Amino acid sequence: MELKGKKVLVAGSGLSGIGAARLLDQLGAEVILYDGNEALTREELERKLNGAKADIVIGQMTKELASKCDLMILSPGISAFGPLAMTFKDLSIPVWGEVELAYEASKGKIAAITGTNGKTTTTALVGAILRAFYEETFVVGNIGIPFTSIALDTTEKSVIAAEISSFQLETIDQFHPEVSAVLNVTPDHLDRHKTMENYADTKLSISKNQTKDQVLVLNYDDTITRAMGARINASPFYFSRTMELHHGAYLKDGVFYISIEGEKQEICKTEELKLLGGHNHENVLAAISIAYFMKVPVEIIHKVVTSFQAVEHRIEYVDTVNGVDYYNDSKGTNPDAAIKGIQAMNKKTVLIGGGYDKGASYDEWIDAFDGKVTWLILLGATADAIEKTAMEHGFTNIIKVETFEEAVETAAKKAKDGEAVLLSPACASWGMFPNYEVRGKQFKELVYAMKR
Repeated sequence: MELKGKKVLVAGSGLSGIGAARLLDQLGAEVILYDGNEALTREELERKLNGAKADIVIGQMTKELASKCDLMILSPGISAFGPLAMTFKDLSIPVWGEVELAYEASKGKIAAITGTNGKTTTTALVGAILRAFYEETFVVGNIGIPFTSIALDTTEKSVIAAEISSFQLETIDQFHPEVSAVLNVTPDHLDRHKTMENYADTKLSISKNQTKDQVLVLNYDDTITRAMGARINASPFYFSRTMELHHGAYLKDGVFYISIEGEKQEICKTEELKLLGGHNHENVLAAISIAYFMKVPVEIIHKVVTSFQAVEHRIEYVDTVNGVDYYNDSKGTNPDAAIKGIQAMNKKTVLIGGGYDKGASYDEWIDAFDGKVTWLILLGATADAIEKTAMEHGFTNIIKVETFEEAVETAAKKAKDGEAVLLSPACASWGMFPNYEVRGKQFKELVYAMKR
């Protein structure tokens, strides 16, 4: 769609919405920046726009305003099936997301990565590998840098590693990556997607525009993603840390291999990695696969994978205070991700959990404690539900607290010399923090303050 002169409404004034508004202004569109939060002020939004031109509308959306628009750009925090989006759809006005807009404005080849867990680490690792081989590499998306912010900087020579959430995939249309990946699908965001089938289908839509000569990387060890291979136009390429694959990437006897129709190449050994935990072996296998089909030589893949450090907020070692190791896994925002955090610990652990209620079940998370978790410190909206589940599973060493500071202080008191404290909440941060990054940074600051 030619956007110059078109009247485009951007819904939402967060990072994605502001990025979209700025890009649209650069493309010559007539921009309306809309936010339903009446507590916001025009001055706040003008500051965020930082000189970009846009009409600002705050409060109630009207059909009259919607009917004047040629296109709506929806921030990922707003459902594509909610009343706001449906107002535009009922008027037959296209509804895009920030990712679709950025795709339309950008050039180059995209490696797009989604999945319930591991997206950020895998995207960061893929980005690091691509940077080591290609001069023009961008790492964008749900990882914290809006795709729209770099779209006009790309050229035909550019390669882009993009972390894409299920919320962003609700609004893609022509989005067409060269290589895509669905790392895993476990229960998450069911308050929005309602059913696991809807959630899985949304994840799979990352590949809907790919062709047979392009690749969708899938996790063979996840039954949901394994089944996706029979439903796609693209060529499936599986990875596994439990099975040797004739055509795929796999881990065997501590060695990572990539096999193309039975011809295998060794990439690296687990002992060479700086990433902690078995779940990161899956992330490495996915990244190896994606980079290989983005035409990066094997020797460069080896060099980057073996030097890559863990990303911030994902089982990130913070410091040791009074003989206790502190780990920040604030990105463990659902039970499955938090299970991986516990599994990565190699010592007795005091666990801090709880937060926003996304409608998840905590049974498997509690079962994963497996004698390793000595105390569970709970806070937030899910504290009562998690406590009830833990008690049903026979885990009774539980302390509920009111504040995050109290949680860290209590964990420090309960942890013994030689043990660990792990922040891995199994819940989103909303309601207490703007996002998991802020939660993780506060945890680190509290640990550093104890050290001081």
